[in-house]
Amino acid sequence: MQAKVVFAQINPMVGDIAGNAAKILTEAREAAASGASVFVTPELSICGYPPEDWVSRKEFLASCGDAVRKLASDLRDLTDLAVIVGTPVQKDGRTYNAAALIRNGAVEAFYLKHHLPEYGVFDEPRLFAPGEGALVFTAGGVRFGILICEDGWYPDPAAEARAAGAEVLLSINASPFSVGKADERLKTARNCLTSIGLPAVYVNMVGGQDELVFDGGSFVLNGDGTVISRLPEFREACGEAVFAPGGRILSDAAPSEPLEEDESVYRALMLAVQDYVGKNRFPGVILGLSGGVDSALTLAIAADALGPDRVRAVMMPTEYTADISLEDAEKLARTLGVRYDVIAISSVFNQYMTMLNPYFEGRPWDVTEENLQARIRGMILMALSNKTGALVLTTGNKSESAVGYSTLYGDLAGGFALIRDVLKTRVYRLCAWRNRQEPVIPERILTRAPSAELREGQKDEDSLPPYAVLDRIIESYVEKRMASGDIARLDGMNPETVKRIITMIHRSEYKRRQSPTGPRISPVGFGRDWRYPITGKVNF
Repeated sequence: MQAKVVFAQINPMVGDIAGNAAKILTEAREAAASGASVFVTPELSICGYPPEDWVSRKEFLASCGDAVRKLASDLRDLTDLAVIVGTPVQKDGRTYNAAALIRNGAVEAFYLKHHLPEYGVFDEPRLFAPGEGALVFTAGGVRFGILICEDGWYPDPAAEARAAGAEVLLSINASPFSVGKADERLKTARNCLTSIGLPAVYVNMVGGQDELVFDGGSFVLNGDGTVISRLPEFREACGEAVFAPGGRILSDAAPSEPLEEDESVYRALMLAVQDYVGKNRFPGVILGLSGGVDSALTLAIAADALGPDRVRAVMMPTEYTADISLEDAEKLARTLGVRYDVIAISSVFNQYMTMLNPYFEGRPWDVTEENLQARIRGMILMALSNKTGALVLTTGNKSESAVGYSTLYGDLAGGFALIRDVLKTRVYRLCAWRNRQEPVIPERILTRAPSAELREGQKDEDSLPPYAVLDRIIESYVEKRMASGDIARLDGMNPETVKRIITMIHRSEYKRRQSPTGPRISPVGFGRDWRYPITGKVNF
């Protein structure tokens, strides 16, 4: 006897319960046709992850329950197939994050997630109650135990499953992407799941969901931690593994190679915008193209993800826009094949200034006039968005967002901030990676000094330290949670600069709260895992 396990890293949509169930039904039938004994889907695959407060609504939970029971009924002819589906479930007035075991036309049992994450982007104890106990079932003469995500990060659920007779562990997950997360998952699985000497099938969700990106990368481990199989990242795929009674794995090792870091970030951003646009049914996207590196990267990712026919770039020059910015912007747009328009805004800006001059009398030119230009551009983009339905992509990066180097209702105006969690130094790295695949971003964009071009001769470093220094401070303080004093003692750091930047980070919170959402690619983004008050005093 033997048991073939097929595992599917699918891309469900939060709330599309019927659509998700239909996808699972199709995949399950294909698995059965291939001779599978067990078919496994990711965590909360029936409703999508994270469902957030939807699970507090009775009608949502009822719809999930109805869909799982209907799925069981639709699969009743496949008597030799056990199907594992992630779903919320209510028992005794409490809601659980569960895995349903479907077999022979019915829901045979539920496994209830034990360890509910409450860190970073997660807040599951607010929504779910912790479960207990093991669920072990037999298929093809092999005893399988079920785990859900964090249950595989702690030794007790796996030990309970083994004590209940499990020979193979099936771990269903909705683990979001961040830089280095794939290696962390594999290391944790080796340490935790294989510490008891059992092989494991780890299936992860794939897809973009607001600020989260799920990268897939599902894998199979032998009892000694050897990677037997690994699925590709950032796309739907199915894998399989064959086990003999006792848990001996019969499959040959053929894992796909993990992506290198810059490519994984680029692919994550592509998937994020592809799913945000697709799942929210936007016809396409529009963005302001400046001739600078941030808008260049945003445009390249959008064109790669959506296709050039769904992307529109608008250059909105003033008298401060350099000729080379116009030349490079047009060259980039033409190379990528996107629609490119030029809407000069000098006349509009001058009209505003004429109107406001009596009220500005006696006051020097400052950030007010600079912000006015950005806000005119924001209005134009939003007008085009309203008229066409296209989603406005903002082009600000994490370095700018951290210190407030952006304009409310100007360059922050839009619906999706594609690179908001990408530090400026990584922006250059991603552009370089993209150009190694095919040279699309003009080299001059990558070599000239960054400038907002809102006044004569302006450079970013007039207001900020060099980006290499700025990004090191932001990464240390925001992503690594280092104390300011420890950062100041790093090689090459100026204590006053560190203090100034940290103060700017906290004073800019009000801007970030009014900024559009965007994908998280770092261990700590300015979103679900960054919760600081707007009103407060920074005195350390």
